[in-house]
This record gives sequence, structure tokens and C-alpha cells, in this order.
Amino acid sequence: MTRPLRVRVVLVDDHRLVRSGVRAELGSAVEVVGEAGDVDEAVRVIVDTRPDVVLLDVHLPGGGGAEVIRSVHESLPAVRFLALSVSDAAEDVIGVVRAGARGYVTKAIDGPALTDAITRVAAGDAVFGPRLAGFVLDAFAGDPHVMTAPVADELDALTAREREVLRLIARGYTYREAANELVLSTRTIETHVSSVLRKLQMSNRRELARWATGRGVV
Repeated sequence: MTRPLRVRVVLVDDHRLVRSGVRAELGSAVEVVGEAGDVDEAVRVIVDTRPDVVLLDVHLPGGGGAEVIRSVHESLPAVRFLALSVSDAAEDVIGVVRAGARGYVTKAIDGPALTDAITRVAAGDAVFGPRLAGFVLDAFAGDPHVMTAPVADELDALTAREREVLRLIARGYTYREAANELVLSTRTIETHVSSVLRKLQMSNRRELARWATGRGVV
């Protein structure tokens, strides 16, 4: 009798110890074919190995999980993505789902449940915890085009540089990472974020990220 093929998985997390721990938890249930610790490395490994599922952290050096998905999703549509993060924030969940992730679980999950989630995503299912599923349903409820005109008007109030900073912050970049990406100082990034918050009448970057991801600005 032929044994079923194991799901081929790439692990993407910027902490080597976390990747080692996940690999140990998964054991022989799946076949780990590659690992990566940042966005560029992740894209290279995924293109080289073409796994069934990428187990992907949301916050990564060089961008974030959503950036990895966007970089390979069009050229490798058969590869499926499952986010694994310490964060259960709505903007993080919505951001990677909009990019193309098929599921989102937190790092509180145990080995057998994670294996099951990977297997289900590989089979084409969408996998979310009850609370996280609620974020997705809320974000995608109704007509996604309803907010198009208001969003465009609000973005017109921002300078080109402020829009660049907005998108990076909404993708999960820290001020330092955004500064490195745009070749600016951290203080300049902080100034741009303050200006964006004032113009959009928001009080903090979490609210800003929720606004941007919920409206597809990212």
C-alpha cells in the first residue's frame, strides 16, 4: 500500500530558535524542505523549493509576511500560506489575508493542532481560530468598493512620502525598518507618521494600520 505523500513545508521566522521549536513540534508529520529568516531569503527559498505550504511569521525583517506572499503569489499560485504569529491583532490578520494567506494561527497552538492546520491549508481549506475568523468576516463583509472614493479623498490629503510611510507602517514595519527601507532617519519617519495621524484624525499607529489594511491601502 502506497503511503500518502507528506505535505512539503517552508518555515519562515526571523528567530532561529522558533524555527527549531516548530520543526521539533511538527516532527515527521510534514516534510520541512526549507527555512528563512527574512523577506528576501523567504522568497528565494520558496521559489527554489516550491513547497505545498509556507508557515509564515507576520513580522519579518525587510517587510513582513504579507510582502513575502505578494512577491511570489502570482508566479507560484499553487503555494499556500499559513500565518503563524504571536500577534492576534485584527490588522495583522487582515493584512496577510488580503495578501493571499489561507489561514492564521497564533504561536499558542500545539504541535498536533498546527500539523492539522497545515494539512488543511494544503488541501485548500481556510483555517482560523474563532476570534480571528471574526476579524476576517468583518473586514470582508459588504461591498469592498463602497469605501473607494472616501479612501481616495483621504489619501489625496497625504504627500507621496506620507503615503509610502503609511503603507510600510500598515505592513508592520517598525520606525527603524521603515527608515532603512526609505533611506531616512527614524526621527523623520516619526514626523511623517505624526503628520499622517493628524491628517486622518487618528490617535495611534495601531488605529492607522487597522484603517489601511481594512481598506486595502496596503
